[in-house]
Amino acid sequence: MTKLIVKREAKSKLVEFEQSELLTRIFENRGVTSKSELELSLKHLSSYKKLKGIALAVDLLVDAIKHHKKIVIVGDFDVDGATSTTLCVLLLRQLGASDVNFVVPNRFEFGYGLSPEIVEVVLKQHPDLIMTVDNGVASIEGVALAKSHGVKVLVTDHHLAGDELPDADAIVNPNQPGCEFENKSACGCAVAFYVMAALRAKLIEIGFFDKTTAPNISERLDLVALATIADVVPLVKDNRIFVQQGLARIRQGKCLQGIKSIVQIAGKDIQKLVSSDFGFVLGPRLNAAGRLDDISLGINCLLETNPAKALEMASELNDLNQERKQIELSMQQQALSFLEKVQTKDLPIGVCLFQEDWHEGVIGILASRIKERLHRPVIIFAGAQHGMIKGSARSIDGFHIRDGLDLIAKKYPHVLTKFGGHAMAAGLSIKREHFELFQQAFNEVVSNAFDGQSPTEVLYTDGKLDSSEMTLQVAELLKSIQPWGQGFPSPSFDSQVSIISQRIVGKNHLKLVLQPDGTKMQFDAICFNVDLNIWPNQSPRANVVYQLDINDFRSQQSVQWMVQYIEIIG
Repeated sequence: MTKLIVKREAKSKLVEFEQSELLTRIFENRGVTSKSELELSLKHLSSYKKLKGIALAVDLLVDAIKHHKKIVIVGDFDVDGATSTTLCVLLLRQLGASDVNFVVPNRFEFGYGLSPEIVEVVLKQHPDLIMTVDNGVASIEGVALAKSHGVKVLVTDHHLAGDELPDADAIVNPNQPGCEFENKSACGCAVAFYVMAALRAKLIEIGFFDKTTAPNISERLDLVALATIADVVPLVKDNRIFVQQGLARIRQGKCLQGIKSIVQIAGKDIQKLVSSDFGFVLGPRLNAAGRLDDISLGINCLLETNPAKALEMASELNDLNQERKQIELSMQQQALSFLEKVQTKDLPIGVCLFQEDWHEGVIGILASRIKERLHRPVIIFAGAQHGMIKGSARSIDGFHIRDGLDLIAKKYPHVLTKFGGHAMAAGLSIKREHFELFQQAFNEVVSNAFDGQSPTEVLYTDGKLDSSEMTLQVAELLKSIQPWGQGFPSPSFDSQVSIISQRIVGKNHLKLVLQPDGTKMQFDAICFNVDLNIWPNQSPRANVVYQLDINDFRSQQSVQWMVQYIEIIG
């Protein structure tokens, strides 16, 4: 696999921002055109009024609240689904709903979404209104079944819609046809938050509350921030606002007890959390419940107000995450052994791997790991019931995975039983007997997207840092000035360096001391997951791509380079 280091080109001219030449360059590289785009107070959120279907959704919820109807939230079994479910349960209760419950399908028994099977479970609770969060836009049969029993259905989702929409009483999804809402990148929890904001405004309008007594729903931005990063949605302006505001509340301890407990059990300082901790610390622990057991454990942890009980549940989540890591490691070793038998020149551009006994709850993580290693779209399949196999897909820039699956479904309508997802991630089910045909079809679609050429991984950087910018103050500024993430990446830089010293830590990480060319400065650096089979024992010079970080050791802070890529040059 070829890696190409490319300096980011400015996508805009930011004439209003004068705080720093370095920050101006960084923001211009990310397409920021005005200082107003960097304003992250809540008043700068897009108006929810442009969300198609939101007035109908609010009417359904107002009716349920005023007439004490039973509302059942149906969520998804990942972080976005868990936080969406928690947010709606808490805020609907605060906004006056007297009977709110939730059901989240166990992935091993029911699969994803508002399926007819999960509707049968929900019907036993005799709901008046089913509200989906982070799912539902593809649940045509499930919605039809619920409505045939006289139950109203409100769908809130953010996944891409198919050719047909369910016949729900209301659908709120920025990605449904005809919706003019600006934030097409909202996660499921953000969509639910917009709906709750509209509901609160309507309840004030009709005199159910006045502005002084209405609940402050911004308290639950802790959940929206967590979901936004964990679901890896692009950090467009609204999403950066959600993350910034939610993160500020969490750092101040103004967050759910469950979040505090997960942070504590992970050994992190809540006052020093950064946005990436949502994806690498909190998210995996919540996700582990849905991957290995039942995401209800994670939801109940978030809902719990008793510190001791919340800590106990957070500990269970931590144990599940450790178990998940062991399962993932075993599966990854098996997958790599398969791939090692294939010559690089014969490796498909679109990679599909299947093993009957792989854990269905972990295939998504494995797909991500293999994608990162190969820089190719990857689908990992595991065995399921009734002759089916379930797949989890991850993609790279240049290939829209959900649209790719749609092309296959149109060409081979008998192969894909169901599928759904985003540009970078998707889930699907096929019959076991169709695996080889699907494997060929997937590679064909991916190959066409890349003109038959192996994709080149491009590492974009913000150029070189001046020696005066390689400071603790600059590192702190870059960490704090904006939330970084998908589509709004953390600043990275490139440099030619002399390697003063190196040693292996852990299994395959390099601890280095680097001296940038043209300076006498030396920096501690860490490079994770180095292929030690090709790493030379003596390597005096290298090109590196890195991020400025802060090493906090025994209350002493120093600049540390987080090396993303290292290439020996002599």
